[in-house]
Amino acid sequence: MKITPLFTLLLVNVCSLVGAADPVRPNILLCIADDASMKSFGAYGDTFIRTPAIDQLSREGAVFENAYNGNPKCAPARASLVTGRFSWQLKEAANHWPKFPQEFVFYPHLLMAKGYHVGFTGKGWGPGVYQTEHNPAGPVYNDLTTKPPYDGINKIDYAGNFAAFLEGKEADQPFCFWLGVKEPHRGYEEDSWKKAQRDLGEVTVPGFYPDNAIVRGDLLDYGLEVEWYDRHVGLAVEELKRRGLLENTLIIVTSDHGMPFPRVKGQIYEEGFRVPFIVYWQGVVEPGRVITDFVSFPDVAPTLMEAVGFKPHAQMTGNSFLPLIRSKASGRIDSARDHVLLGKERHDTGRAGEDGTDLGYPVRAIRTDEFLYVSNFKSERWPVGNPEYGWKNTDDSPTKEFLTTLDPDTSDYRYYAMNFGKRPDEELYRIQDDPDCLNNLAKNPAYAATKSLLRDQMVAELTAQGDPRMLGQGDVFDRYIHEGRSFDYETGKSGGLKHPKQP
Repeated sequence: MKITPLFTLLLVNVCSLVGAADPVRPNILLCIADDASMKSFGAYGDTFIRTPAIDQLSREGAVFENAYNGNPKCAPARASLVTGRFSWQLKEAANHWPKFPQEFVFYPHLLMAKGYHVGFTGKGWGPGVYQTEHNPAGPVYNDLTTKPPYDGINKIDYAGNFAAFLEGKEADQPFCFWLGVKEPHRGYEEDSWKKAQRDLGEVTVPGFYPDNAIVRGDLLDYGLEVEWYDRHVGLAVEELKRRGLLENTLIIVTSDHGMPFPRVKGQIYEEGFRVPFIVYWQGVVEPGRVITDFVSFPDVAPTLMEAVGFKPHAQMTGNSFLPLIRSKASGRIDSARDHVLLGKERHDTGRAGEDGTDLGYPVRAIRTDEFLYVSNFKSERWPVGNPEYGWKNTDDSPTKEFLTTLDPDTSDYRYYAMNFGKRPDEELYRIQDDPDCLNNLAKNPAYAATKSLLRDQMVAELTAQGDPRMLGQGDVFDRYIHEGRSFDYETGKSGGLKHPKQP
């Protein structure tokens, strides 16, 4: 057959149209626990907590060994996740219980505008006040409930609501879902471990707690709620398989920060800010990889935007780690990813100055392969809140009650100081030798040069990021309204806690 110029032109145009068609965009399932430590998952070593579903995803995906939340409290950590920004770049949203400023955009909302079916179940961004139609994590799917095995576990049927969400999407529509399990947030059914027929001897007790039956029982009660998270992750994966969607779904499994125990949740120590982070993506992520590059929550939003074929929003200051996901290598892939910056401002109330106003405990830190350097800017304040107000930046628990009622004349009283006492201006820990952060090397002359280098690097990078704390404007964080309680700016006085329900 003779090919005419007109036929050739038509063929080129048809091919161009086919090539220009949108590719099949991947789905996103982000699974996030509320207050679960990295060490609570089998993928990160031996643990008394049973997490078979998440462990299976880790074997079939990639485990990130050095993943960090940037700010170890629910609202600021989750704010970094949805915006792709460091918490000190988020104004009010750097604090716990804030009003989220309207100027910031959220990756779930961006994907919804681009045609994705978007939603969340359980806990999205929070606690705090948002000013958009939907939670920053998207529209809520919390209608379905279930009967949990222990008191303290929320009745929301997370996996069931995920299935209901999938029913609402169009046949070929990609989805982005946030599976926000509310466990293992407190409170727990005390001694639920007995009902589950578990053994106190299973438990490993961190070095900053006394090893006794009270602490061990509290840790076991916590572990049962981590297992509830694992159960719903497993059910969600089974739902994807049943619907033939697993092959094209990028799954992330993580937690917003460490367990709700003293010296962990809300604190700038290793177990508070280092989080589990497992990525599964069939056909893209080489199974069984362990990645040691440092990644942080601000990196997640730009990574997800790129993974589904869109350019990250200009507001996003985190760095996409999509190349790490796509790589076939293990270990350190990008040599530049050799550290992470961390910080906190005001978390919970209960820390007061002479004028009676609520104040934060500002901290900045840098974590490298070998060291954690911490700068406590207001070391004269109580790090977890004033004792007379009940140490409000630590959740109430049997462990907290035991530690805060210790007699100063007993040998165990040192554990009170570790968990609730005031801290020095600077802290330096050699993490490989001291993962519990017990031996402060900041005043050791042998580490003076190391401390200076880390401090200078941290200050330089935070200054370049416009951190108000570096620019002499850090007290602005104390002036932002804490939405969880009443605050009178005319008198400068705080009212009592409203104790709103955990969102």
